Amino acid sequence: MKTARVACTGAIHAAQPQQLPDGRAGVLLTDGRTFAEDAVVWLPPVEARTIIALGLNYAERAKELAFSAQDEPLVFLKGPGTLLGHRGVTRRPAGVKFMHYECELAVVIGQTARGVTRTAALEHVAGYCIANDYAIRDYLENWYRPNFRVKNRDGATVLGPWLVDASDIPDPGNLELRTYVNGKLTQQGNTRGMIADVPRLIEYLSSFMTLSAGDVILTGTPEGVTNVEIGDEVACEIAGLGRLYNTIVGDSLYGR
Repeated sequence: MKTARVACTGAIHAAQPQQLPDGRAGVLLTDGRTFAEDAVVWLPPVEARTIIALGLNYAERAKELAFSAQDEPLVFLKGPGTLLGHRGVTRRPAGVKFMHYECELAVVIGQTARGVTRTAALEHVAGYCIANDYAIRDYLENWYRPNFRVKNRDGATVLGPWLVDASDIPDPGNLELRTYVNGKLTQQGNTRGMIADVPRLIEYLSSFMTLSAGDVILTGTPEGVTNVEIGDEVACEIAGLGRLYNTIVGDSLYGR
């Protein structure tokens, strides 16, 4: 099952995918009404609690940046203000030289996990969605410890469009990822390229912290990131999870 959270007619609704009579993609609200995808405001599909992000979790990505694989996962936290829904806009600040997307598999925890073994890890997953976690390389202090200005910018982490039940994704370790900028394929990979896969990440994290329902784990991005400019439309897709759209805008939209 695929579910989403959308704002429409002054309220927030749960929604499911629905094809409209004219063939367009739409959403079906729980009250029975249907709307076109572009007639609602998309919110992140979950009200996230702790947002845990991984850096350099794909071997080829680490190689692309001239770093060797780490013995332990590189983990950092993100604030809830970073999250943005499908079809939202992300600001590229004036003067920035290199800002790039990161297509990632997002894992949503469904039940409390503490000291979970690898073999039982996936039992604690509610579902999966797509994340596009933008980074501004100008602000990076070093490759190993992404600082707040790189990874904790308001509206710089797009999440959605759907939360897909874990039961519909039996193998999160073999999913194709692709990113398109203005319709051109710019990034392609597979989650089997992760250094620490989803069960390993849950085992590792739950060994020293309690994971709770609603926590989100962003599992890293493969190689192939490119600079994006104002006006670019970025689409991230993961097999079985859909396609997540986002547009880059400038300071003028924010009165800056």
